[in-house]
Amino acid sequence: MGIILKSPIFFAIIQKILWNHHLRHLPFFVRNSCVCRNIFDFAAKDKRIATLTLESEQTGFWDNPKRAGSTMKELERLKGEREKFSALEKDINDTADLIALGLSDSETVEIEHSIAAFEKIFAEWEFLALLSGTYDTHDVLLTIRSGAGGVDAQDWAEMLLRMYLRFAEERGWKTKILDENRGGEAGIKSVTVEIAGEYVYGYLSLEAGIHRLVRLSPFNANSLRQTSFASVEVLPVIEDDAMVAIRPDDLRIDTYRSSGAGGQNVNKTESAVRVTHIPTGLVAACQSERSQLQNREEAMKMLRGKLAQQEIEKQLAERQKLRGEVKSAEWGNQIRSYVLHPYTLVKDHRSGVETSDTAGVLNGHIDLFIESNLRALRK
Repeated sequence: MGIILKSPIFFAIIQKILWNHHLRHLPFFVRNSCVCRNIFDFAAKDKRIATLTLESEQTGFWDNPKRAGSTMKELERLKGEREKFSALEKDINDTADLIALGLSDSETVEIEHSIAAFEKIFAEWEFLALLSGTYDTHDVLLTIRSGAGGVDAQDWAEMLLRMYLRFAEERGWKTKILDENRGGEAGIKSVTVEIAGEYVYGYLSLEAGIHRLVRLSPFNANSLRQTSFASVEVLPVIEDDAMVAIRPDDLRIDTYRSSGAGGQNVNKTESAVRVTHIPTGLVAACQSERSQLQNREEAMKMLRGKLAQQEIEKQLAERQKLRGEVKSAEWGNQIRSYVLHPYTLVKDHRSGVETSDTAGVLNGHIDLFIESNLRALRK
């Protein structure tokens, strides 16, 4: 596997192993150095760490909890990346020094295992190099809506929700359902979930689109084959108001009673909030919190994400690589098909990547599709 590298430190380490110790056939090489200027630009990262550290030490830093929290999150991420890189650099140099001393047969096997481990780590860094978009480090607001297919489509929307929740769980990401509209018989009509973690938007941005399911319907007495559709929308979480300017005069804010499970005044007061951005017609709503103020904050977070996503789509409209044009959740518009009958297959219609492990995919194992589409986007 070829590894994309940029850093002079990385290059020096690889050179040291390859040439100083005559290991000319290691299973990795340096190529496409320009691609990784963000992920491996540790001079810029060190400068950013110093800036954020200085900012966090200023008097009144925590007067704006939102901005302070965002700053500390970025600082923690950058420090973590720096520490991982430094540890990797040390391990490679230690291995190279050990090679220089001469190896016994048993030590050679150990070194081969170390090299294999380095290659795996390099591959992980290579993947992170694909996540260099403006909002790739941000958290995500993921919305799933049932489309054509009736009750089956609502059940399919809930299956997709479970798939993404499992995907997030495996990565240690935090999830929180902000808004949910359940179907009358089964499944969900729509749901919005906030997913927080490292590079969440970078991982999930290309999951946006129409997802198609083909199976024997559990809601049909004759068990006929049913095709169902659901749409997935992925928006970056924008905590900093300065990143997306919104004029108060451009907003219309409506309140209403929450639906769903009741208890403790949730359905008794107008705590739910709907925010409409008048110039664009974009709407964001939240009813998951107990207070109107909290729901308003969450709705504004969604609106900022929608406005940011709109700007992203404008910039990439000619390539249609992110979400492309907005399409209805029905025949001919799907980005991925999940077939459970008469055979098992999940196929991504953009990259052409497919697998017969439908159970694994629906259980959250969607890395194959995410990586293939990210690589295609960055070409």
